[in-house]
Amino acid sequence: MTFDDPARADLPPADWATIFRAVLRHGRGVAGCALDIVFPPSCLACRKAVAVHGALCPVCWRQVGFIEKPYCERLGTPFAYDLGVPGLQSPEAMANPPVYQRARAVARFEDGPVRALIHRLKYGDRMELAKPLGLWMARAGAELLAEAVLLIPVPLHRRRLIWRQFNQANALAEVVGRASGKKVDPFALARVKRTVPQVGLTRSQRADNVQGAFKVPEGGSLAIMGRKVLLIDDVLTSGATLNAAARALLRGGAARVDVLVFARVVSAG
Repeated sequence: MTFDDPARADLPPADWATIFRAVLRHGRGVAGCALDIVFPPSCLACRKAVAVHGALCPVCWRQVGFIEKPYCERLGTPFAYDLGVPGLQSPEAMANPPVYQRARAVARFEDGPVRALIHRLKYGDRMELAKPLGLWMARAGAELLAEAVLLIPVPLHRRRLIWRQFNQANALAEVVGRASGKKVDPFALARVKRTVPQVGLTRSQRADNVQGAFKVPEGGSLAIMGRKVLLIDDVLTSGATLNAAARALLRGGAARVDVLVFARVVSAG
């Protein structure tokens, strides 16, 4: 049957659009089935078979310490009990408030496969992990995303970026941006000081290490001036890096800075 077949003459334009969309869906479905045959869906953590790509198996899912309400309004750390008080802050937040306004995370860094997922993305060149992790972040940070105007990934120093070849915070921010419809600007903040890795440092050493590490470049001030900004990173440990980044953004003219990460350290120490 050709396009000028008289049998099609009575079809309205809307029906043509419906047929075209159905053909596209069928084509994508066939391609997806072929991909599943070549690369069967497997658990992001343990590699056991799962129903769809980008998922965890039931065993790994149960091991993830997802952070849900009730939690500290400021730090996003979970409370053991629901006291029924909206907007409640933890003693830590009141005693040592962060530079940023609010932080939200998907899960505890210490629990289940979370640490392994972060390390595989960050050091194992598992770039495909950015999509599922970023989508979880978009759901966990929906409240912050609703108010944010601009998403800014925590930048790497140029030498570390050259060595690593990619910035995991930027990869996550791109996914969160697409999911939420928010603009991502990886150039609104620069890391101008080359710091040593934070692993193994005390809280005070971490703060000293990143002091003055970030700066809003000349062009970045125009992007953030008077705007509510959402900083994106993979992990929140002591908060020193995010505090330093938030301080630079506020000094550069941002109206407010919130933080969204995939995982945060919750245990004391």
